[in-house]
Amino acid sequence: MRQESDFLVIGGGIAGLWFAIQAAQQGTVTLLAKKDVRESSTNYAQGGIAAVSSKEDSFEEHVRDTMVAGADLGNLEIVRTVISEGPSLIEELIRLGVEFTIRKDKKPDEFDLGLEGGHSKRRILHASDFTGKEIVDKLYAIASEHPRIRLLDYHIAIDLLVHPRDRNLAPSEKKCWGAYVLDIQKNEVHSFVSATTVLATGGTGKVYLYTSNPDIATGDGVAMSYRAGARIANMEFIQFHPTCLYHPKAKSFLISEAVRGEGGILKLKDGTTFMENYHPQGCLAPRDIVARAIDNELKRRGDECVTLDITHRDPDFIRSRFPNIHRQCLSLGIDITQEPIPVVPAAHYTCGGVLVDASGQTDIRNLYAVGEVACTGLHGANRLASNSLLEALVFAQRAADASLRRMKEDEEPYPRLKDWTSGHAVDSDESIVVSHNWDEIRRLMSNYVSIFRSNKRLERAKRRIDALTGEIHQYYWDFLVTSDLIELRNLALVADLIITSAITRKESRGLHYNINYPVTDDEAWKRDTILWRGYR
Repeated sequence: MRQESDFLVIGGGIAGLWFAIQAAQQGTVTLLAKKDVRESSTNYAQGGIAAVSSKEDSFEEHVRDTMVAGADLGNLEIVRTVISEGPSLIEELIRLGVEFTIRKDKKPDEFDLGLEGGHSKRRILHASDFTGKEIVDKLYAIASEHPRIRLLDYHIAIDLLVHPRDRNLAPSEKKCWGAYVLDIQKNEVHSFVSATTVLATGGTGKVYLYTSNPDIATGDGVAMSYRAGARIANMEFIQFHPTCLYHPKAKSFLISEAVRGEGGILKLKDGTTFMENYHPQGCLAPRDIVARAIDNELKRRGDECVTLDITHRDPDFIRSRFPNIHRQCLSLGIDITQEPIPVVPAAHYTCGGVLVDASGQTDIRNLYAVGEVACTGLHGANRLASNSLLEALVFAQRAADASLRRMKEDEEPYPRLKDWTSGHAVDSDESIVVSHNWDEIRRLMSNYVSIFRSNKRLERAKRRIDALTGEIHQYYWDFLVTSDLIELRNLALVADLIITSAITRKESRGLHYNINYPVTDDEAWKRDTILWRGYR
């Protein structure tokens, strides 16, 4: 069945919801989510949103911190744009009802600005330690009541709709007209046709065994864009958050960067500190350095975790500043006011993604990418803490502005497109194959393409992912699609893109550290790693 709207948004985090609300001013919007619309990485963002908000801070300092954290691979023009345009959009968030935490001291009208690793000033606006949830809840409430926005949960995109006659054209000559989408609950595939398609599908964290990401983070937008012919950039730069809770009953629970910002100290299991041996900023060093330091200490000592100790701060402060972390840890028998928190690094954020311009436009006409799925040039080789929500907000607004302008100028009618067909595919009774391949991909990525890499590990990973991709490709065409099979297909492709990008970059920079090329080589490699279909 064919369903039409002016705008099709795939993904419901801050980027997707913000775009939908802006675009609905002039057109109809369909927003799709794989699970509940509010189930996104934004919803789990604890720390906050970075923006210049005080007289002690400046755009120049935020720009400098972002470029330094990104190992000078960021696009300076984009960095300046995002940082300068962010504050006005945050004011709009506040106008829409988002409540950031206010200071409780002598300046009650000022925001309680947090400090996180890599930042030279306090500039993190937060809502206690559940900032993402506060933002998503408010935006979802607005979107769900808007007469021009249709929210559909439990719908997963399979592939982008590109007219068959365009398939062999250069990406810039192609046009995207929506997507084939599986209604998971009804087990039906529909054609969602739209003049503008926006990918807000989030990251790729589930390609690794240990991740802070929700289960939906399977790289769908990156995989669909690559298959359609768009360029993909910098997939080797996978950020590992230094401090995920280490506990057998805790699944993907993050201990916010803000805990270190408020004085939390990283220690070995015997109580000794170690970060002063790795960076002048100690525990407030950028994430790539902290994650490598922890990983190195764990391998050197054979320990399973390190600890993050904030017990020297006042218990009332800890409970009020980190209510969610305190409550979650207490439910597992850890009182963070009295004892250190066991933590380990885990895959967290994808700094690369679908290559876009300053308006979020991909290589393919009518197709935009916003949020973590996109490679905008802001992050470079490593993301500065709490810059992600800022980027998502700014690029969602810019994409909305650009697509609304194009909507007025381009009134090309929708083409005739083929409905989905399953061919000779049949139902599969071998679901164990999907779960086994999923597990194998995640283990090989964690073992060979993690925080530390080598030529030998990457070559081994490439050989195995090539074999797995062949198996999954055959399985995909033999059997009827399911959400698990769609995600497995995307996960395998994303793993291949990460591995290929890591093999291509013959230096160490930011989040990519290869022990065979330990030195940063600006002369040869101060550039993006770009892959596209047919590249190999």
